[in-house]
Amino acid sequence: MALVVVVDYGMGNLRSVEKALAHLGTSDVIKISGDPADIAIADKIVFPGQGAMPDCMKELESRRLIDPIRLAAATKPFLGICIGLQLLFERSEEGDVPGLGLMLGQVRKFSPEKPDAAGVKFKVPHMGWNRVEICRAHPIFEGIDNQEYFYFVHSYFVEPVVSQTVIGETTYCNSFTSAVAFGNLVAVQFHPEKSQHAGLKLLSNFLNWDGRWTC
Repeated sequence: MALVVVVDYGMGNLRSVEKALAHLGTSDVIKISGDPADIAIADKIVFPGQGAMPDCMKELESRRLIDPIRLAAATKPFLGICIGLQLLFERSEEGDVPGLGLMLGQVRKFSPEKPDAAGVKFKVPHMGWNRVEICRAHPIFEGIDNQEYFYFVHSYFVEPVVSQTVIGETTYCNSFTSAVAFGNLVAVQFHPEKSQHAGLKLLSNFLNWDGRWTC
């Protein structure tokens, strides 16, 4: 039985993540916590969030969670969700603020400039169901079909420097990275807790994952 900590730094609806994990019927202990001590003893970490990146970084700093998160992301199975993906990178255009710097790359804003071939204009934020192309096999996607639909809500996307870390891509306005992985760390732009069967399967895969992966 493992302790899975859903990190609480005051940003986003963490209860939906907790409920999705609990719905899986796992014997693991699921705990929402913003206590660095809980993060330190956790076996696995889920790092979700919603909101603006400057606010998220401010909250992480004020709650003294930056170093505990960095250490956890380097040492134990770690799942970032939505802005929990974006925060892992070096810098964001949103407020021109630095992130945690755990992955090389930037966070960019969607800039739709023209309608698609059908004359449909892209709206920002990108909100709703969209396909994820699985670029590289990863335990997090085991049993999930390529081009499966997941639920997105975001105005910014990540541009990783190291292409080998990209395990999922999605097209909206342009093709963008929707899932990354490096060692024991994996993160997704979409919301698995809102993505019905496919999202629950992904969360189940994470709970069963030992944190090993080589890109």
